[in-house]
Amino acid sequence: MQGIALAKIRTSDYLCPAMRVFTDLSSLPVFRNAVITIGSFDGVHKGHRRILEQVQELARKSGGESVVITFDPHPRTVLKPDDHSFKLITSTSEKIALLGEIGVDNVVVAPFTEAFARQSAAEYVEDFLIRKFQPVCIVIGYDHRFGSGREGDISYLKKYENKAGFQVIEIPAQEVDEVTISSSKIRKALEASNIQLANKLLGHAFSFTGKVVTGNKIGRTIGFPTANLELEDPFKMQLPEGIYAARCGNLAAALYIGSRPTLSPNGKRVIEVHLIDYDGDLYDQDLYVEVLDFIRPDKKLDDLEALRNQISADKTEILHRLEQVAHQTPPIIPVMHTSTEKSLPNVHYEVAIVILNYNTRRHLEQYLPSVVAYSEGAAIIVADNGSPDDSVAFLKENYPQIILLDLQQNWGFAEGYNRALQQVSADFYVILNSDVQVAPGWIEPIVQVMRQDKSLAIAQPKILAWRPGAGDEQPEEPYHFEYAGAAGGWIDQLGYPFCRGRIFSHREQDLGQYNTRQECFWAAGAAFFIRADLYHQFGGFDGDYFAHNEEIDLCWRLKRAGYRVECIPESVVWHLGGGTLEYENPRKVFLNFRNSLYSLVKNEPWSKLLWLIPARLVLDALAGARFAAKKQFKAIWAIVRAHFSFYSNLGDTLAKRKEARKRIEQHRIGPENRSGIFPGSIIFTHYLKRVKKFGDL
Repeated sequence: MQGIALAKIRTSDYLCPAMRVFTDLSSLPVFRNAVITIGSFDGVHKGHRRILEQVQELARKSGGESVVITFDPHPRTVLKPDDHSFKLITSTSEKIALLGEIGVDNVVVAPFTEAFARQSAAEYVEDFLIRKFQPVCIVIGYDHRFGSGREGDISYLKKYENKAGFQVIEIPAQEVDEVTISSSKIRKALEASNIQLANKLLGHAFSFTGKVVTGNKIGRTIGFPTANLELEDPFKMQLPEGIYAARCGNLAAALYIGSRPTLSPNGKRVIEVHLIDYDGDLYDQDLYVEVLDFIRPDKKLDDLEALRNQISADKTEILHRLEQVAHQTPPIIPVMHTSTEKSLPNVHYEVAIVILNYNTRRHLEQYLPSVVAYSEGAAIIVADNGSPDDSVAFLKENYPQIILLDLQQNWGFAEGYNRALQQVSADFYVILNSDVQVAPGWIEPIVQVMRQDKSLAIAQPKILAWRPGAGDEQPEEPYHFEYAGAAGGWIDQLGYPFCRGRIFSHREQDLGQYNTRQECFWAAGAAFFIRADLYHQFGGFDGDYFAHNEEIDLCWRLKRAGYRVECIPESVVWHLGGGTLEYENPRKVFLNFRNSLYSLVKNEPWSKLLWLIPARLVLDALAGARFAAKKQFKAIWAIVRAHFSFYSNLGDTLAKRKEARKRIEQHRIGPENRSGIFPGSIIFTHYLKRVKKFGDL
């Protein structure tokens, strides 16, 4: 019998020779154009992997090496030695193994000592980061602190950029928060023996390493020999007592954690593994155990015979569970789960409504019933962006008629839709927010016009602001137009977006003043109808936008090729708005300002960009002053970060500009369509001329 994977990962015999591991800071090599990131990366879960993928991509673009700097022991065990509640999801050796699977070039395990912790911020940057790594790029979270007393932060580190010749790339607050939330969710899932949820959030199986030691050998007497394990790391998180389905290498295993109440009342807690269909000596070996499912809690049985029968039943159930796991799609590939008999890739729909969901079960519960009730003849697909809440379970239980795509991780709005729509074959896509309530007959007016007019590439309904009772035939008072889209999106000559029915924060009441069809410049992503073939021909949304303005950019590219965008007000929907992020949330401010600049560079002519980008710098500064007057200082910093992010990614944006132009020329149907562009400045017109309503422009 062979194939048992040893988990004691040593730098000398590491399983992935392409990755180098260093534990001695005095013998580090000279790294080539090092792109480094620093952190504990406990669990190396999906949130971490997104960050690490960014580091690897930056290393590839700079012709350099990715370097992950982590610490052993974990800093918390040194700084708070009396805190016995702290537990690790992964030990250092397990972490190294997972980083190797991802494809990181180098891992540096820095010894964390009290002396290391006492370094000043300057010593940390100059003597540790710069002298030992000579980085060209440092990727860290917005809340990263370092140095004695945590005196150093990202602003402190940025002061060294010009002097040391590196660039600091900040991991946005949302991504850092997602990592923290994921780690917390994983720990809670493991504490509750919810192995499947924990493994889903991790993106790999929860595992541990233990040395096989001598036990009481009672298992052999009843036909189930077990290996008693001592954990490699005393801070390693331990699962609750019970029976688990596990795997050691390619061998099925039964994992027992408990105090063996049947054999020794008041006995000490043990960890035992029975390798199914294996007969051999494992003493003194380091065994790597992957935990795949929870079978049952521990319990006291009457005698050895009852114990033998129970173990036999457990073995049968474990083999069944492991067979189920073996037939699941590997988690690193987006998994498609359908609740119908149809195989989605082989089905073509005329209209496919695709709702991207991330952690918004409450919105699905509130708004999905109207979509199901009033979308007859259309396929309804929910693409889940790896939600840590119970959205997926809720959909499976309550909406078996809906097709569910499990994308396994949070790709953001733009890339999430790209990945979902790759799997959906249809004539028309309807991209619909999870916080939208629809009205009877909302699809047909738009689809009918698009069937007749092949030049109409994108359309939207009239979008009103949701309130309790939305959809009543005779509301007590008129609805206001919703911020994101209203009765059709426009932009001004400087690239600032506004809507028919909404100029900046001023939203008009819907009195029927915009009930005629009108061509616009962009359609709202909250309820976005698009010809499926054009979505793919023009490259879909720009995934780097994450969220906000991606629909404007896509509409702009299509209009440059001669296509049209319209609002068709015979169709009406109600949008909650701010359901994911409030409109003045700093994260949203950052994305809106940065992505707007991206769109300008990708779509405006060079002759205009030469004066437009400096002008936008001044106007965005004025926007910051307005936030200052409202004491929204985090929003000011968001604008500053947006500009720095824009300039640091200018090379990539220029490459996208070139690719967009190629696609536009390949699929052009006429001259550039400039309808929906206001010939002046909407800022000047709104704030100085006091024009509040679109109809007064």
